[in-house]
Amino acid sequence: MSQDLQPRVTRTTDLFTAQLCASRRSVRVARLLAEQELAAWGVKSEAAAHVVAELVANAVLHGRVRGRDFRLRLMRFADGTLRVEVTDPRGDRVPRIPDPVAAYAESGRGLRIVAAYAERWGVEKAPAGAKIVWAELVPGRGDA
Repeated sequence: MSQDLQPRVTRTTDLFTAQLCASRRSVRVARLLAEQELAAWGVKSEAAAHVVAELVANAVLHGRVRGRDFRLRLMRFADGTLRVEVTDPRGDRVPRIPDPVAAYAESGRGLRIVAAYAERWGVEKAPAGAKIVWAELVPGRGDA
């Protein structure tokens, strides 16, 4: 559950990538695409669907640049770990977990949700001034 910037070097068994426009509708589309792909891989992960939705929502709300898309990537490693990556064009806006939010606040909980489900998460620089926000989920954690 720690934020870690060290890259994972291991063999992937499955890979999915989708490029989507940075609109609010894309949050739902990305979540549905992820659920569909994970089902095709034989992976049932409600946690992954929540993580995808939160990372994509952050990319749409905070990483949007007019006329530029974002990318969703799912990778499953040989040990069963699932990595969710969302690349957006705003490399200058690095996400962080904010101080505790008020009980009735409408935002500020997304990365807390990601941190709760993920074994580790972090941010990497990407080409052209972009950034990749990623989270890794291990089998059995966060799913009933």
